[in-house]
Amino acid sequence: MKINFKKTYKFAIKSALFISLFAAGFAVIMVSLFFGSKGNDLLLFGFVCLFIIYLFSFLVLQYRVERFIYRRVKKIYDDVSLLESSSFINQPITTDMETLTREVKKFATDKKLEIEMLQVREEYRREFLGNVSHELKTPLFTVQGYLSTLIDGAMDDKTVRKKYLKRAEKGVERLIYIVEDLDMITKLESGDLNLEFSEFDIVELVQNVFDLLEMKADKKKITLAFENYHIQPILVHGDKDKIQQVVENLIVNSIKYGKEGGLTEVAIVNLTKKKVLVRITDNGEGIEKQNIPRLFERFYRVNKSGSRAEGGSGLGLAIVKHIIEAHKEKIYVESEFGIGSEFSFTIEKARLRKPELNLEQIYNKSLSINKLNKK
Repeated sequence: MKINFKKTYKFAIKSALFISLFAAGFAVIMVSLFFGSKGNDLLLFGFVCLFIIYLFSFLVLQYRVERFIYRRVKKIYDDVSLLESSSFINQPITTDMETLTREVKKFATDKKLEIEMLQVREEYRREFLGNVSHELKTPLFTVQGYLSTLIDGAMDDKTVRKKYLKRAEKGVERLIYIVEDLDMITKLESGDLNLEFSEFDIVELVQNVFDLLEMKADKKKITLAFENYHIQPILVHGDKDKIQQVVENLIVNSIKYGKEGGLTEVAIVNLTKKKVLVRITDNGEGIEKQNIPRLFERFYRVNKSGSRAEGGSGLGLAIVKHIIEAHKEKIYVESEFGIGSEFSFTIEKARLRKPELNLEQIYNKSLSINKLNKK
């Protein structure tokens, strides 16, 4: 690509002016001293000298400066690959050093930020691959171990065979669970997962989740309840299945990290005329402050050993965040270590519609109006 340099004349104009003033003044003084010239002739001589010296100095300086800067600036642009930078491709390159310095500094800053972002992404990629391999490796080795034991001779014992096959099946189920979560979060991040919006009762949905997780909560003697026992139905607008998955994941986490005999409460609050806030609160172990910013990262676990023992893919909160953001809503978390945690998210209320009257209702209404008019 040919470099298009934009000429600047400021340096040559100023420099030529200084040189010509000095040279013309010096010539006038010398002529007056040695030749004794005075008056109009000396003044005319001075102006002619000034003009000729100025013109000559300007042309020489401009040509030399352009050539000097051109060579060096071209080398700078080639060295730092400015020709590949989109900010310089469609505009001429100036030979003004101040402008050039500013542009090079801006380019260097942009490249530094780009390099830092690439380093962060590379670190995130390595961590993600390490987490994926670790999550998949555990159930794979488990399944392989049980199957190898059966092949090596345990197949003949019916009791051992049945027990090991059941354990291998659990390992396969965990693998399927992880792969399905990975598939969902990939679709959510790429925008390929279409949401099916409808109007539904969020209170009924939470109660359904309570029923699904009742046995899981009973194992740790954790009570699942609404904050307000007399809560009325609240219609919201969203993807029912995905919102149920959000509520289920959050309540599963509250059970997983909750203490024996603890409590998980769900509150549904009218936040504004158009929004509802769903809060899931527990009195479990809580989360330390340094871990809160990373809670919604894929495979990030606060308590690595404990949470893996409880099961799960490590993608629950990441999926929750993406589902809520796909609804263009917000999710919040507040926690105090040793006291408990509260996760909350907003969701849009269902739009109120005027009830449609059937033919019988319209007929009855018209009769009542006619009776009123007769009276």
